[in-house]
Amino acid sequence: MRRIKQPGPPAAERIVFAESHGLRFEMTLQAGLPLLEAVRRSFAAAGFTSGVARIDGLTLGPFAYVMPALSQTPEHAAFYSETFRPPGIARIEAGALTFGLRDGVPFFHCHALWSEATGRRRGGHILPEEAIVAEEITVPAVGLDGAVFVAEPDPETNFKLFGPAHVPPLGTTRDGRFHALRVRPNVDLASALEQFCAERGIRRATIHGGVGSTIGARFVDGGRVENFATEVAITDGLIADDGEGVQALIDVALVDFTGAMASGRLTRGDNPVLMTFELVLEVG
Repeated sequence: MRRIKQPGPPAAERIVFAESHGLRFEMTLQAGLPLLEAVRRSFAAAGFTSGVARIDGLTLGPFAYVMPALSQTPEHAAFYSETFRPPGIARIEAGALTFGLRDGVPFFHCHALWSEATGRRRGGHILPEEAIVAEEITVPAVGLDGAVFVAEPDPETNFKLFGPAHVPPLGTTRDGRFHALRVRPNVDLASALEQFCAERGIRRATIHGGVGSTIGARFVDGGRVENFATEVAITDGLIADDGEGVQALIDVALVDFTGAMASGRLTRGDNPVLMTFELVLEVG
Protein backbone atom coordinates (compact mmCIF):
# COMPACT_ATOMS: atom_id res chain seq x y z
CA MET A 1 0.00 0.00 0.00
CA ARG A 2 1.21 3.51 -0.78
CA ARG A 3 2.98 5.24 2.10
CA ILE A 4 4.36 8.74 2.73
CA LYS A 5 6.95 9.32 5.43
CA GLN A 6 5.85 11.96 7.92
CA PRO A 7 8.31 14.26 9.72
CA GLY A 8 7.48 13.01 13.22
CA PRO A 9 7.09 9.67 15.00
CA PRO A 10 3.81 7.81 14.43
CA ALA A 11 1.44 7.62 17.38
CA ALA A 12 0.56 4.13 18.60
CA GLU A 13 -3.18 4.74 18.20
CA ARG A 14 -4.03 4.99 14.50
CA ILE A 15 -7.72 5.73 15.07
CA VAL A 16 -8.71 8.33 17.65
CA PHE A 17 -12.37 8.35 18.65
CA ALA A 18 -14.88 9.65 21.15
CA GLU A 19 -18.31 8.07 21.58
CA SER A 20 -21.20 10.43 22.13
CA HIS A 21 -24.84 11.09 21.59
CA GLY A 22 -25.88 13.40 18.80
CA LEU A 23 -28.61 14.67 16.57
CA ARG A 24 -29.18 15.12 12.86
CA PHE A 25 -30.62 18.55 12.14
CA GLU A 26 -31.10 21.02 9.30
CA MET A 27 -28.57 23.84 9.58
CA THR A 28 -29.53 27.22 8.13
CA LEU A 29 -26.63 29.43 7.04
CA GLN A 30 -27.61 33.10 6.92
CA ALA A 31 -26.63 35.24 3.93
CA GLY A 32 -24.16 38.05 4.53
CA LEU A 33 -22.44 36.42 7.48
CA PRO A 34 -18.90 35.07 7.52
CA LEU A 35 -19.27 31.33 6.99
CA LEU A 36 -17.60 30.58 10.33
CA GLU A 37 -20.07 32.78 12.21
CA ALA A 38 -23.03 31.40 10.25
CA VAL A 39 -21.98 27.86 11.14
CA ARG A 40 -21.36 28.77 14.79
CA ARG A 41 -24.77 30.41 15.14
CA SER A 42 -26.58 27.48 13.59
CA PHE A 43 -24.87 24.87 15.77
CA ALA A 44 -25.45 27.04 18.85
CA ALA A 45 -29.14 27.47 17.99
CA ALA A 46 -29.46 23.68 17.92
CA GLY A 47 -27.63 23.41 21.25
CA PHE A 48 -24.23 22.18 20.04
CA THR A 49 -20.62 23.36 20.08
CA SER A 50 -19.22 20.82 17.61
CA GLY A 51 -20.30 18.61 14.74
CA VAL A 52 -20.14 18.05 11.00
CA ALA A 53 -22.08 19.11 7.92
CA ARG A 54 -22.39 18.65 4.18
CA ILE A 55 -22.39 21.95 2.27
CA ASP A 56 -23.50 21.03 -1.27
CA GLY A 57 -25.24 24.01 -2.89
CA LEU A 58 -23.72 26.65 -0.58
CA THR A 59 -22.81 29.91 -2.33
CA LEU A 60 -19.83 31.98 -1.22
CA GLY A 61 -18.62 35.41 -2.21
CA PRO A 62 -16.14 36.69 -1.50
CA PHE A 63 -14.10 33.77 -0.24
CA ALA A 64 -10.53 32.49 -0.11
CA TYR A 65 -9.03 29.05 -0.37
CA VAL A 66 -5.80 27.09 -0.66
CA MET A 67 -5.03 23.85 -2.48
CA PRO A 68 -2.69 21.03 -1.51
CA ALA A 69 0.91 21.65 -2.50
CA LEU A 70 4.33 20.08 -2.29
CA SER A 71 6.28 21.03 0.82
CA GLN A 72 9.38 23.14 0.28
CA THR A 73 10.95 22.00 3.56
CA PRO A 74 11.29 18.69 5.45
CA GLU A 75 9.04 20.06 8.20
CA HIS A 76 5.95 18.68 6.42
CA ALA A 77 5.26 15.80 4.03
CA ALA A 78 2.99 18.15 2.02
CA PHE A 79 1.79 21.70 2.48
CA TYR A 80 -0.62 24.36 1.20
CA SER A 81 -0.52 26.52 -1.91
CA GLU A 82 -0.70 30.29 -2.01
CA THR A 83 -4.09 31.78 -1.13
CA PHE A 84 -6.58 32.24 -3.98
CA ARG A 85 -9.43 34.77 -3.89
CA PRO A 86 -11.71 34.29 -6.93
CA PRO A 87 -14.03 37.15 -7.93
CA GLY A 88 -17.80 36.92 -7.82
CA ILE A 89 -19.98 34.19 -6.37
CA ALA A 90 -18.97 30.52 -6.25
CA ARG A 91 -21.38 27.63 -5.77
CA ILE A 92 -20.27 24.51 -3.91
CA GLU A 93 -20.88 21.33 -5.90
CA ALA A 94 -19.74 18.95 -3.15
CA GLY A 95 -18.22 19.65 0.22
CA ALA A 96 -17.92 18.62 3.85
CA LEU A 97 -17.19 20.59 6.99
CA THR A 98 -16.01 19.76 10.51
CA PHE A 99 -16.85 22.31 13.20
CA GLY A 100 -15.12 22.50 16.56
CA LEU A 101 -12.56 24.50 18.53
CA ARG A 102 -9.09 25.81 17.74
CA ASP A 103 -7.16 27.82 20.32
CA GLY A 104 -10.33 27.90 22.43
CA VAL A 105 -12.54 29.56 19.81
CA PRO A 106 -14.88 28.20 17.10
CA PHE A 107 -13.20 26.97 13.92
CA PHE A 108 -13.94 24.71 11.00
CA HIS A 109 -12.07 22.44 8.57
CA CYS A 110 -13.69 22.35 5.13
CA HIS A 111 -12.86 20.76 1.77
CA ALA A 112 -15.01 21.25 -1.32
CA LEU A 113 -15.29 21.41 -5.09
CA TRP A 114 -17.11 24.37 -6.63
CA SER A 115 -17.96 26.37 -9.76
CA GLU A 116 -16.79 29.97 -9.87
CA ALA A 117 -18.53 32.97 -11.43
CA THR A 118 -16.42 32.55 -14.59
CA GLY A 119 -17.65 28.96 -14.95
CA ARG A 120 -14.28 27.55 -13.94
CA ARG A 121 -14.40 24.53 -11.60
CA ARG A 122 -11.90 24.41 -8.75
CA GLY A 123 -11.48 22.78 -5.38
CA GLY A 124 -9.58 23.07 -2.16
CA HIS A 125 -9.52 24.02 1.50
CA ILE A 126 -11.85 26.94 2.30
CA LEU A 127 -10.38 29.45 4.77
CA PRO A 128 -12.81 30.09 7.65
CA GLU A 129 -11.81 33.72 8.16
CA GLU A 130 -12.33 34.78 4.54
CA ALA A 131 -15.60 33.21 3.35
CA ILE A 132 -18.94 35.05 3.24
CA VAL A 133 -22.28 33.28 2.74
CA ALA A 134 -23.82 34.76 -0.43
CA GLU A 135 -27.31 33.21 -0.25
CA GLU A 136 -29.18 31.68 2.67
CA ILE A 137 -29.26 27.89 2.52
CA THR A 138 -30.24 24.92 4.68
CA VAL A 139 -27.86 21.95 4.74
CA PRO A 140 -27.76 18.67 6.68
CA ALA A 141 -25.67 18.61 9.84
CA VAL A 142 -24.97 16.46 12.89
CA GLY A 143 -24.36 17.95 16.33
CA LEU A 144 -22.35 16.06 18.94
CA ASP A 145 -23.35 15.75 22.60
CA GLY A 146 -20.49 14.42 24.74
CA ALA A 147 -17.71 14.85 22.19
CA VAL A 148 -16.04 17.77 20.43
CA PHE A 149 -13.51 18.18 17.65
CA VAL A 150 -10.50 20.12 18.96
CA ALA A 151 -7.51 21.27 16.88
CA GLU A 152 -4.27 20.35 18.61
CA PRO A 153 -0.60 20.09 17.57
CA ASP A 154 0.12 16.74 15.95
CA PRO A 155 3.80 15.72 16.31
CA GLU A 156 3.56 13.11 13.55
CA THR A 157 2.53 15.53 10.76
CA ASN A 158 3.74 18.78 12.35
CA PHE A 159 0.31 20.36 11.75
CA LYS A 160 -2.41 21.48 14.16
CA LEU A 161 -5.23 19.06 13.35
CA PHE A 162 -8.79 18.38 14.45
CA GLY A 163 -9.31 15.33 16.61
CA PRO A 164 -12.17 14.10 18.80
CA ALA A 165 -12.21 14.57 22.55
CA HIS A 166 -14.67 13.61 25.27
CA VAL A 167 -16.50 16.44 27.02
CA PRO A 168 -19.32 16.45 29.60
CA PRO A 169 -22.79 15.97 28.09
CA LEU A 170 -24.57 19.18 27.21
CA GLY A 171 -27.46 18.35 29.51
CA THR A 172 -30.12 17.74 26.90
CA THR A 173 -31.21 14.21 26.03
CA ARG A 174 -30.17 13.32 22.50
CA ASP A 175 -31.10 10.26 20.53
CA GLY A 176 -28.67 8.04 18.75
CA ARG A 177 -25.20 6.63 19.17
CA PHE A 178 -22.42 8.50 17.43
CA HIS A 179 -18.63 8.21 17.19
CA ALA A 180 -16.41 11.16 16.33
CA LEU A 181 -13.26 9.80 14.67
CA ARG A 182 -9.89 10.78 13.31
CA VAL A 183 -7.88 8.33 11.16
CA ARG A 184 -4.12 8.96 11.16
CA PRO A 185 -1.65 8.82 8.24
CA ASN A 186 -0.72 5.73 6.22
CA VAL A 187 -3.83 3.80 7.29
CA ASP A 188 -6.35 2.74 4.64
CA LEU A 189 -9.52 4.72 5.27
CA ALA A 190 -12.09 2.02 4.46
CA SER A 191 -10.18 -0.74 6.27
CA ALA A 192 -9.81 1.43 9.38
CA LEU A 193 -13.55 2.12 9.55
CA GLU A 194 -14.41 -1.53 8.86
CA GLN A 195 -12.11 -2.72 11.63
CA PHE A 196 -13.41 -0.06 14.02
CA CYS A 197 -17.00 -1.20 13.47
CA ALA A 198 -16.23 -4.93 13.50
CA GLU A 199 -14.41 -4.66 16.84
CA ARG A 200 -17.47 -3.01 18.40
CA GLY A 201 -20.10 -5.23 16.86
CA ILE A 202 -21.41 -2.40 14.68
CA ARG A 203 -23.10 -3.91 11.64
CA ARG A 204 -24.37 -0.69 10.12
CA ALA A 205 -23.28 2.94 10.39
CA THR A 206 -23.76 6.10 8.34
CA ILE A 207 -20.83 8.41 7.69
CA HIS A 208 -21.51 12.10 8.30
CA GLY A 209 -19.13 14.89 7.32
CA GLY A 210 -15.76 13.55 6.24
CA VAL A 211 -12.81 15.92 5.69
CA GLY A 212 -9.25 14.81 5.09
CA SER A 213 -6.63 13.72 2.60
CA THR A 214 -5.50 10.50 0.94
CA ILE A 215 -2.29 9.46 -0.80
CA GLY A 216 -3.64 9.83 -4.31
CA ALA A 217 -6.77 7.77 -4.87
CA ARG A 218 -8.01 4.52 -6.39
CA PHE A 219 -11.66 4.22 -7.42
CA VAL A 220 -13.78 1.11 -7.96
CA ASP A 221 -14.45 2.14 -11.58
CA GLY A 222 -10.73 1.98 -12.32
CA GLY A 223 -10.07 5.70 -12.01
CA ARG A 224 -6.80 6.72 -10.39
CA VAL A 225 -5.22 9.84 -8.93
CA GLU A 226 -1.44 9.44 -8.97
CA ASN A 227 -0.44 12.75 -7.39
CA PHE A 228 -0.02 11.99 -3.71
CA ALA A 229 -1.19 15.25 -2.11
CA THR A 230 -4.98 15.61 -2.13
CA GLU A 231 -7.77 17.31 -0.24
CA VAL A 232 -10.86 15.13 0.06
CA ALA A 233 -14.51 15.50 1.09
CA ILE A 234 -16.76 12.50 1.62
CA THR A 235 -19.96 12.93 -0.38
CA ASP A 236 -21.71 9.75 0.81
CA GLY A 237 -20.71 6.94 3.10
CA LEU A 238 -22.14 3.77 4.58
CA ILE A 239 -20.62 0.91 6.56
CA ALA A 240 -22.72 -2.24 6.47
CA ASP A 241 -22.60 -6.00 6.94
CA ASP A 242 -24.87 -7.60 4.37
CA GLY A 243 -23.70 -11.13 5.09
CA GLU A 244 -20.17 -10.81 3.72
CA GLY A 245 -18.60 -9.00 6.64
CA VAL A 246 -18.46 -5.29 7.40
CA GLN A 247 -17.74 -3.24 4.28
CA ALA A 248 -17.25 0.51 3.89
CA LEU A 249 -18.79 2.18 0.84
CA ILE A 250 -17.23 5.64 0.62
CA ASP A 251 -17.88 8.17 -2.16
CA VAL A 252 -15.60 11.19 -2.31
CA ALA A 253 -14.74 14.34 -4.23
CA LEU A 254 -11.15 15.55 -4.24
CA VAL A 255 -8.57 17.92 -5.69
CA ASP A 256 -4.85 17.16 -6.02
CA PHE A 257 -1.87 19.51 -5.91
CA THR A 258 -2.06 20.22 -9.65
CA GLY A 259 -5.67 21.39 -9.32
CA ALA A 260 -7.03 18.26 -11.01
CA MET A 261 -10.34 17.05 -9.57
CA ALA A 262 -11.82 13.58 -9.26
CA SER A 263 -14.79 11.86 -7.68
CA GLY A 264 -16.13 8.37 -7.18
CA ARG A 265 -16.25 5.40 -4.82
CA LEU A 266 -12.99 4.54 -3.11
CA THR A 267 -11.53 1.08 -3.56
CA ARG A 268 -11.50 -0.72 -0.22
CA GLY A 269 -7.97 -1.43 1.02
CA ASP A 270 -6.17 0.89 -1.40
CA ASN A 271 -6.62 4.47 -0.15
CA PRO A 272 -4.30 5.33 2.73
CA VAL A 273 -4.72 8.60 4.60
CA LEU A 274 -2.10 11.26 3.87
CA MET A 275 -2.39 13.65 6.86
CA THR A 276 -5.70 13.06 8.60
CA PHE A 277 -9.32 12.13 8.07
CA GLU A 278 -12.07 13.24 10.45
CA LEU A 279 -15.69 12.15 10.32
CA VAL A 280 -18.68 11.09 12.40
CA LEU A 281 -20.28 7.63 12.42
CA GLU A 282 -23.94 7.27 13.31
CA VAL A 283 -24.61 3.71 14.46
CA GLY A 284 -27.69 1.94 13.13
